[in-house]
Amino acid sequence: ASPDPAVLAEAVAASRLEGRSVRRGALHVAAVVAGTDNLGALVFQPAHPLSDADQRTLERAAQITALLLLFRRTVADAEAQVRGELLDDLLSHPTRDPAALRSRAARLGVDLDAPHVVVVADGAQIASWARTFAAARGGLAMAREGRTALLLPGADPGQAAQTVSREAARALGRPITAGAAGPATEPAAVAPAHREAEQCVRALAALGRTGTGASAAELGYVGLLLGEGGRQDVRGFVDSVLEPVISYDEKRGTALVQTLDAYFAAGGGLTRAADQLHVHVNTVSQRLDRITQLLGPGWQEPDRSLDLRLALRLHRLGM
Repeated sequence: ASPDPAVLAEAVAASRLEGRSVRRGALHVAAVVAGTDNLGALVFQPAHPLSDADQRTLERAAQITALLLLFRRTVADAEAQVRGELLDDLLSHPTRDPAALRSRAARLGVDLDAPHVVVVADGAQIASWARTFAAARGGLAMAREGRTALLLPGADPGQAAQTVSREAARALGRPITAGAAGPATEPAAVAPAHREAEQCVRALAALGRTGTGASAAELGYVGLLLGEGGRQDVRGFVDSVLEPVISYDEKRGTALVQTLDAYFAAGGGLTRAADQLHVHVNTVSQRLDRITQLLGPGWQEPDRSLDLRLALRLHRLGM
């Protein structure tokens, strides 16, 4: 039968405190300790009672286990530092010596000419988790300027950002926002992808999408605009451009915003817009007439239509 968890926990604590193995019923427990680090415990349930010599052997085994675990941790820490230094050089000096960067990466099992995506997550506190996460996938990670950067194999930055956001939040117990860009297929492409991913994180924050993951491509021009400028009066801009149409839809349950979106997506083609909306072309025409009454004439002119398309995209993103 499995040992009672409460009994086992008490035995491990007692072994740690006394600095030797302890016995609880048929169980012999030796805590695995290195300094102030509690690394686990060895639990032995022999068929016959242990002699004093056997107990000392168990205690020595616990000491050896602690040394092996410390050695493994030291090796992992050293590798993480090497991986972090490589990523730092890729971001800071991507064109200084591409051949040397490729050679260093190859020694770590990373092919810089294969597709990689760059993910930037908010907060440097997740760097330890990120290094383990990236290494398990043949990638790199490091804390940089208050955020955490990851270079991961793959060609889908949106999926990578969502995975990092979800898995980091699960591990750390708090929402994590992640932006991504790429793929990068050579050393010189990593730094530009990192800049795009950072812009994406800032844009997600400006859009109020904290705790989510997305790629720069998914946010498009809106992401570039908000990522460069930081938090702006996004809601105010949307209201100044689209408020009459949004209010009309909310009060009457109509689909003018959806129709306007479909109209621009169809390049101004009524038939294509109608097909997308699954309505008759006359319905689209009538809705556009109503939009003209709400927005005034000239909304299809280049300058105003650009503002409308931008406001529609922001509205679609939840603003």
